[in-house]
Amino acid sequence: MKNLAIFASGTGTNFTAIAAACARKELDARVALLVCDKPGAPVLQRAREFGVPAFVFNPKEYSDKAAYEAEIVKRLDALEVGLVCLAGYMRIVGETLLGAYEGRIINTHPALLPSFKGAHAIEEAVAYGVKVYGFTIHWVSAELDGGKIIAQRAFPYEGSDPEEVRRIGQPIEHELYVQTIKQLL
Repeated sequence: MKNLAIFASGTGTNFTAIAAACARKELDARVALLVCDKPGAPVLQRAREFGVPAFVFNPKEYSDKAAYEAEIVKRLDALEVGLVCLAGYMRIVGETLLGAYEGRIINTHPALLPSFKGAHAIEEAVAYGVKVYGFTIHWVSAELDGGKIIAQRAFPYEGSDPEEVRRIGQPIEHELYVQTIKQLL
């Protein structure tokens, strides 16, 4: 059984999808740690519900990114984490974490990469007028949303409401993320 760490900053729907898949033995893994950079984020309650310990930090309490990433690496190493899953973690992974875990960090992105990189992918895709949306699971590299693509899934949508895209796409993203983790394990 492989130990996973999930990094999240918000509500934690991807966290829940992955933790639930572990709980029902769909994944031969356990979520050993939640890493969260937002004290008070709803994902923390979800972690408590699954009995997953959390490392919650405020980046402003550290001298720099390398300092808080060194603390994260120490905690990941102590738990023998084999795979890091970014799931709505709204920070760019720096050299310290990438140096220690390169080739073991994956991310979900709400667009069909290489199009629409960055934090506002859905809004940019809507503004551009795309008719096919999707999700990409990719390896994390030093380039923002630039790591090698592992899996993608598309779905049609011809409206112009980013929230509707999220609502339609979220179950697709959750299924794709769990399937990709299963494939990697």
